[in-house]
Amino acid sequence: MRQQVVVVPCDPQWPIEFATACTEAAPAFGANLVTLHHIGSTAIPGIYAKPIIDMLAEVTDIELVDQSNAKLERLHYHAKGEYGIPGRRYFYRNNSAGIRTHQIHSFQAGFPGVIRHLAFRDFLRAHPDLALSYSVLKQRLAAAHPDDIEAYMDGKDAFIKDTEAMALAWAAWRVQTSA
Repeated sequence: MRQQVVVVPCDPQWPIEFATACTEAAPAFGANLVTLHHIGSTAIPGIYAKPIIDMLAEVTDIELVDQSNAKLERLHYHAKGEYGIPGRRYFYRNNSAGIRTHQIHSFQAGFPGVIRHLAFRDFLRAHPDLALSYSVLKQRLAAAHPDDIEAYMDGKDAFIKDTEAMALAWAAWRVQTSA
């Protein structure tokens, strides 16, 4: 699948766009929603990112998320079910030009996907030098593969896996030392 790869400098509007998207999307999940988190590169200050607001919806029951599909569709989110990740419900929204602007990854509270996404985000927030390395890598890959999202994603894979392993260990250490 060919998809244009565009990464842009950090935009101070991203947290505001996330807050607006939360206000819109939260009611669609109803009482099942625990919280919405800002994840992905737009949630990490100072780094280049694809300008897509990534949200993680933590819910009490993942099966009940399917009952939110119609409400999210009215907000122009398209439901894709698990979309390759068991235990997840995925939604995306494009702008009028067909360009992806928002994504919602829904997981049941406590699910490893929640822990993994938040640890990665928080670790890069706490380690700006590593975040900068990630930013530089993404810029280099976007320049090398402007029309090939798979090659771009493949190029980030080792960095993400290595950083995620460090982030999970760091998150576990933080829990231990705060107890």
